Amino acid sequence: MNIGDLVVRKSYGGDVTFRVEGLQLDAAVIKGTEFRLIADSPVDDLIQVPYEPQSAKTRQAHIKAHQTLSRLQQNRMEQAERNREGLVQDWSAAQQEPAYFEMPGKVLHLDGDPNYLKKSMDLYEQLRVPAEGQYVHESAMADTLYRLLPKVRPDIVVITGHDGVLKTRQPYDLYSLGSYKNSQNFVSAIQVARQYERHLDALTIVAGACQSHFEALLRAGANFASSPGRILIHALDPVYVAAKASFTSVRDTVNMSDVLHNTISGSQGVGGVETRGSYRVGLPGLNDLSTLKVNPSAV
Repeated sequence: MNIGDLVVRKSYGGDVTFRVEGLQLDAAVIKGTEFRLIADSPVDDLIQVPYEPQSAKTRQAHIKAHQTLSRLQQNRMEQAERNREGLVQDWSAAQQEPAYFEMPGKVLHLDGDPNYLKKSMDLYEQLRVPAEGQYVHESAMADTLYRLLPKVRPDIVVITGHDGVLKTRQPYDLYSLGSYKNSQNFVSAIQVARQYERHLDALTIVAGACQSHFEALLRAGANFASSPGRILIHALDPVYVAAKASFTSVRDTVNMSDVLHNTISGSQGVGGVETRGSYRVGLPGLNDLSTLKVNPSAV
């Protein structure tokens, strides 16, 4: 067995596929390929697989991911039609339908896993969400946000990576941050972001990973967080929430039903508080500057 191999765990019935990230004597550090889960496992509990098998959980996640993506794209088309109808009504004296431009909310995405970051950035591009991504270890996220927030000036911050309830803390206390692998790091990063912008509608924060301390993340100032039911969340759930906020009008609040029921992990995976969107429409439509005929006037 080598680093990079795909494996499943015999003791869990092969329900989740992992990639081997580290090997030490008879133990391995493994990361989920679809779920934001990091774990250690005895090597003899691992079965190497030549490709990612389609377990029932993986198949269900793929189906839900496709449905969620389709729903977001459908929402975008409906929003474009609402924009057109609203502008025609407001611009009733115009001889023709007015052109407009869009300003979706800008995302700064910090991820503790480079593979998940790449998947996330690909999805932002597919959804046409303006986004900047950084691979940052969870322990360095607070310092990184302190440096990046004034420079990037995002509307939405995603703080995610790996987390989980620690097996070594037995009996564990789900109320204690000490029972979680990275929830304290996420809390520290949220606090830095809230020092930068305290208003929940001026900076939307999406935070957490698998089994994160949902209540602590909200108390620290997150708008949306995982995981109310301390379950595994899909790698792309934070992206779907951020995209929803990015393309929800500043005049509206993010549809909480969509967040709770249309993310891949569902209502026990992600939750949050009422939050205004970050999407704006501008008038008039932007010109193609290469076609403008301009008479220079400045001396």
